[in-house]
Amino acid sequence: MPRASSRSGKRPSPHLPVNSDQKVAAFGASDARAVDEQYIRNALDLAREAMKRNEVPIGAVIVRDGAIIAGAANRTVRDQDPTAHAELLAIREASSKLDRWRLDDCTLYVTVEPCAMCAGAMVLARMKRVVFGAWDAKAGMAGSVGDLLRHPRLNHRPEVRGGVLVQECGRVIEDFFAAQRNSGQLG
Repeated sequence: MPRASSRSGKRPSPHLPVNSDQKVAAFGASDARAVDEQYIRNALDLAREAMKRNEVPIGAVIVRDGAIIAGAANRTVRDQDPTAHAELLAIREASSKLDRWRLDDCTLYVTVEPCAMCAGAMVLARMKRVVFGAWDAKAGMAGSVGDLLRHPRLNHRPEVRGGVLVQECGRVIEDFFAAQRNSGQLG
């Protein structure tokens, strides 16, 4: 069975367990979904702001104890830094605010499935949960291309939930790259 693109709204790997609702003790499954959707919407707001700055529109927020403690959008163009991904910037901000590198009581919400670099940082930060929107069939490391977040040989594996508001998150990315192609900025 071929994998669907991240923008199709379909889950790319039918065998991949991504729904972690049963592990959210404080809420029922529908409440947990609503909470995850709200934080993905917050990340989408940051992604849309990035699009206005001609950055790849990916946004991320980090939540601890029901409050957003960090948020960022891609800044690779602005900073001329290939590591300035939304997830890494949010992790740095959260670590700075908490004055610690372990984020084992935090959840990272991001609009697109993390790449290898960002997934590695999430593992190293000991992130408790990772929730993402659109799948990335070309670079996603939470099940699409590989699964670094839940690799059995690593010392930490966060809980992962993918496909939250998948169509809305995918549409933002699709719209951005369509505009880039139409303006001749992509080859």
